[in-house]
Amino acid sequence: MPVIGFLNGASSDGIPFATTAFRQGLRETGYVEGQNVAIEYRWADNQLDRLPAMTVDLVRRQAAVIVAGGTPATLAAKAVATTIPVVFETSADPIQLGLVASLDRPGGNVTGVTQLNVEVAPKRVELLRELLPAARVIALLINPADTALSDAQVKEVLAAARDFGVELPVLKAGSEREFDAVFLRLTQLRAEGLVVAVGGLFTTHAEQLAKLTVRHAMPTIYKGREFAAAGGLLSYGSDLAESYRLAGIQAGRILKGDKPADLPVQQATKIELYVNLKTAKALGITVPLPLSGRADELFE
Repeated sequence: MPVIGFLNGASSDGIPFATTAFRQGLRETGYVEGQNVAIEYRWADNQLDRLPAMTVDLVRRQAAVIVAGGTPATLAAKAVATTIPVVFETSADPIQLGLVASLDRPGGNVTGVTQLNVEVAPKRVELLRELLPAARVIALLINPADTALSDAQVKEVLAAARDFGVELPVLKAGSEREFDAVFLRLTQLRAEGLVVAVGGLFTTHAEQLAKLTVRHAMPTIYKGREFAAAGGLLSYGSDLAESYRLAGIQAGRILKGDKPADLPVQQATKIELYVNLKTAKALGITVPLPLSGRADELFE
């Protein structure tokens, strides 16, 4: 029975839908966990420095393919697993990260799935400004440990902030224990809104972040339905579950004999918008009809 190594920088309880969607993709190619394929799971619980050693362990266990969820896990797998096929799931540009030569023909032992969450980062600023047209200070929260993904988003969001004439202080949190300090700093900066950068730490703790934004009356945008459902004002981004399903299909195709070098990188192009009208009302924000009309779902 072939073994798939499933490597992820987040925690399993933070994104339970990831493994469910991944196994669904595998089933679509004829593989069912426990019947004709085994999966070895490695979760770093947002301690990203553990990822290289976890990758080494999967290589020693002779995994037939390593599926790396998130940019930090992807970079660790790329560096360590130089001969084993690697399927990545990342929000960043895989060409800029040096993962593949091109999207159509990756050319090495690495292929996978890319989202559009970095590319749509400026749109999050635009959406927040649509609700806060008078805002002059909108902060960006990043995870400094997730360097490659954070750097790419800082660049994109800073450019958007300049276009809107908005000051953009960049705040950092490397663990959930630092969230309270972030919101204290937002008060000190007199920030009028917050954009949360995409990353495993924030996705894992999306509900906790949403509740903090409500408690501190801070209009905030992130990606993912769970953030808006928990009280966050806005969510805008790619469907993460769809990305993991596509990664499962890629892994299944490799098990059937396809070469990563010849498997085009898949792009998860579905972008979803969620608006929490209850939170908007509590914050004294009027949601324009054109915006609410574009939403995939409204929480009232």
